[in-house]
Amino acid sequence: MERLSRKSPWYPFVSVDTERLGGEPVFRNTRVPIRVLFEYLEGGHSLDEFMDDFQGVTRRQIAAVLRLSAQTVEGRIKAA
Repeated sequence: MERLSRKSPWYPFVSVDTERLGGEPVFRNTRVPIRVLFEYLEGGHSLDEFMDDFQGVTRRQIAAVLRLSAQTVEGRIKAA
């Protein structure tokens, strides 16, 4: 069952389904966890390498997740 509201800005790009990977956030229409993108970047890999290894994930999805993540972090920092 999808846990993200259709109104969420994350909804077009991310799925959180209790029946898929235990509810871990994944790129929509894939089984690729969002955290894997950040692990790749932290490990020094490029976005192109990530896309080569996870071909179901689009550049649009990646860009949106990075943008939304940055906005979330900025909002939390400003609120602190």
